[in-house]
Amino acid sequence: MIDTIEKANGASLTSKMSTFDHEQLVFCQDKSTGLKAIIAIHNTVLGPAVGGTRMWAYTSEEDAVTDVLRLSRGMTYKNALAGLNIGGGKAVIIGDARKDKSEALLRRFGKFVNSLGGKYITAEDVGISTKDMEFVKMETDHVVGLPDFLGGGGDPSPVTAYGVYMGMKASVKEMTGSDSLAGKKVLVQGVGNVGEHLVDHLVKENAEVIVSDIYEDRIKKILSKYGVKAVDVSHVYDQKIDIYSPCALGATINDETINKLTASIICGAANNQLANEQIHGAELQKKGILYAPDYLVNAGGIINCYWEIIGYSREAALEQAEGIYDKTLEIFEKSKSENIPTYLAANLLAEARIHAIGNVKLSF
Repeated sequence: MIDTIEKANGASLTSKMSTFDHEQLVFCQDKSTGLKAIIAIHNTVLGPAVGGTRMWAYTSEEDAVTDVLRLSRGMTYKNALAGLNIGGGKAVIIGDARKDKSEALLRRFGKFVNSLGGKYITAEDVGISTKDMEFVKMETDHVVGLPDFLGGGGDPSPVTAYGVYMGMKASVKEMTGSDSLAGKKVLVQGVGNVGEHLVDHLVKENAEVIVSDIYEDRIKKILSKYGVKAVDVSHVYDQKIDIYSPCALGATINDETINKLTASIICGAANNQLANEQIHGAELQKKGILYAPDYLVNAGGIINCYWEIIGYSREAALEQAEGIYDKTLEIFEKSKSENIPTYLAANLLAEARIHAIGNVKLSF
């Protein structure tokens, strides 16, 4: 796998690492289990790199590299902005999570994580469950997102969804003066674990919810349980809505979709929602569409995992995730006062903390 990527990218691989300012990129391969994985460590100034493992059927290894670099960088900013004493990292496993996962593959991946000696701590992400983390745990202690009976905090998705919900209420307050979501038309794109918990919050507040997902079984479950509306994935951007909430994969705000959106607010759980931060962040600001930075509002999951590291309490995790409401309003205020896009306001606050703590850690 390493040779293939090097031949495909040549010098561009290290160039990409330099662009994103990564510390380390680790390629993992095991023929017997079919494992092909990449671990990216972006920044460890605040502490060991922590971030989940995603399993996805990437169309190319180059796409997997790009994704893990972007995701790990996002974790650095997410963890810094959330006030956590951990750095940013991420891993991707190349494969179809519904067909290619096995105990052996996950345990072999765990051994690769263990070989990094605690510099990277993994958890679940898209395509990976709390149950999968049990297998990874068999080979390494550098894992969070574990079930209760193994001393973990269980499924972090309720805390992630709660943080997104808080960010969404703050966004509505910024736009309207009231944080009530009652009557607001919200399209939730992606109704996996996080998306479903978010739908639950929205329905309880009497929002008008529309859902979309690539998996039909998920849609059927949500429609049966909540009685909301559904729309085919090909018609997501044709809907007249107040809030667009991407909760699946990233880059859904791009050159093609940005002119189709009717929403005045974007707030969701997906990572890297802007295909190009600088271009699309500025364009959203120009259009008057309020963007709640993804790594700000979806930090509930990593907050939950962080509490596993320092001594788990679900109540404490939820209380800290509730703080996303005030932090979101702070970002919006900085964006207005400095006339900069909201993504940039969030980036600057995160970078300021990393820089300040980095100076604290300098030797005498």
